[in-house]
Amino acid sequence: MRVAIVIPCRNEEKYIGKCLQSIADCTYPKSLLQVWVADGRSDDNTRHVIASYADKHPWIGLLDNERRTTPIALNTGIKNSPDADVIIILGAHAEIYPDFVDKNVELLQSDPASGCVGGIIENINEDEASATIAAAMSSSFGVGNAHFRTGNAEGYVDTVAFGAYRKEVFEKIGLFDEELARNQDDEFNYRVLKAGFKIRLSLAIKSKYYVRASYSKLIRQYYQYGYWKVYVNRKHKTVTSVRQMVPMFFVAYLFTLLPVFILSPLLGFIWCGGLVLYSVVAFYFASKKSNGLIGLLNIVKAFLCLHLGYGYGYLVGILHFIVLNRRINENSSKLTR
Repeated sequence: MRVAIVIPCRNEEKYIGKCLQSIADCTYPKSLLQVWVADGRSDDNTRHVIASYADKHPWIGLLDNERRTTPIALNTGIKNSPDADVIIILGAHAEIYPDFVDKNVELLQSDPASGCVGGIIENINEDEASATIAAAMSSSFGVGNAHFRTGNAEGYVDTVAFGAYRKEVFEKIGLFDEELARNQDDEFNYRVLKAGFKIRLSLAIKSKYYVRASYSKLIRQYYQYGYWKVYVNRKHKTVTSVRQMVPMFFVAYLFTLLPVFILSPLLGFIWCGGLVLYSVVAFYFASKKSNGLIGLLNIVKAFLCLHLGYGYGYLVGILHFIVLNRRINENSSKLTR
């Protein structure tokens, strides 16, 4: 099967070479492989790195993404792959295992019901902060039933990271939604399932991912995930996954603490029971991932970044997209990291 790998990219000089080298080292026949890096006008050394790999490997190409949005980068690569039987979406911060492409293709061939297959992400930690964040993101308490992060189960799921899609999927449901700054893969996978295809996760398919190394970046990232999830829900007139609601209710609960205390101190202390319960559960799951007190506290901090960021973003999204019925502006859809 002919395979195209599409990589959205902007200002990734530190990582894009590692990503492309991992693809160059993969065992899939290069005569059946095409790689497109859709670059959003990088102003660092990224384009030079890509060009150097393209010079050595004719199956690697550079495409311009003038509007600098992720879904347009993905769609540009897909449109430039008319002969591909399978299209794999990859991140510039990712590295693939040598058999990554082979195993994706084998699983698609063995499971005709699946329109998309994917595997688990192994986090690469560059410092103590990224190690802590990676631990939180590999916990079911941190990310719910996102099995591609936790590796807790395999089989049919609602979404995967770095999915491999049959060409027929795009022919039937179209391309990625170009209005979305975040959640474009989740939204696309929702349409995949709605169209009757299945999405399958295999623990044998593995890739690596360089984790965000700061709590501020993490909370901004998850704020955007929560915010844009509301837009996706409004567009499809449904809640696309149940786990998205939990952080929103947690943040809404925190907002009610002070008013409840003002109205009734006794009821306020009772109301605090929820916060105590959250803390107990957070520390329990953090203890399964940490080796010491500092690590334990930092993982709990990362849990809070995940849940508060997503939950607050979701509430703001409700205000903007549901209550005020706001439209998307182009500045809010820029390709970011």
